[in-house]
Amino acid sequence: MPVAIITGASKGLGRALAEALAARGWDLVLDARNEGVLKETAARVSGHGTEVRAPAGDVTDPAHRSALVAAARRLGGCDLVVSNASALGAEPLVRLDELPLEGLRRALEVNVVAALGLVQEALPLLRAARAGAVITVSSDAAAEAYETWGGYGASKAALDHLAAVLGEEEPGLRVWAVDPGDMGTDLYAAAVPDDDDPRPEPGSVVPAFLRLLDERPASGRYAAPALLEGRR
Repeated sequence: MPVAIITGASKGLGRALAEALAARGWDLVLDARNEGVLKETAARVSGHGTEVRAPAGDVTDPAHRSALVAAARRLGGCDLVVSNASALGAEPLVRLDELPLEGLRRALEVNVVAALGLVQEALPLLRAARAGAVITVSSDAAAEAYETWGGYGASKAALDHLAAVLGEEEPGLRVWAVDPGDMGTDLYAAAVPDDDDPRPEPGSVVPAFLRLLDERPASGRYAAPALLEGRR
């Protein structure tokens, strides 16, 4: 069975992707900070009959990242790492002249440093896999300038660049940065609590991620809406 590590997997896009992979027979290592919610998600996902490990913790903790990779190794290896865990830097989002620098550091630690640290830890397993892949969850805020999204967008832009370089340095892997587009998630609600406009459920963009895994296009940055429309 292929094995995936998914961070930020207790709810939202991470959980939706975990359920879709489990339905395809993947064994999973799921991560989140909230142990109770993560256990509920793991129980739900394991209902598909696959093996699920769910060590709760903070991805900025090197020991926790090592535990995630060790769990994958015990399941047989690691074919996919999905860096989905994210921090906003401020909740709700604020303009740059009000952005706490500690919040910006937290966003960079979670969204960039921890994502790279996990990949570094998992690289020996990914290289040994038949079709190793890395997915980093990006945002349109990484490429567009939106008021109040500066800190978060900067962290995702940095993550995009790391993914692009990793794709060059590891030609045997596929490294995809994916902008999922608008989604109704707790993260978005925390970012902009006054925005009541309906947004698509996270599960609606999962087919775009599955298309990448099925077709294995070249490493690069992809927008989920374009993948859903059959474009690249």
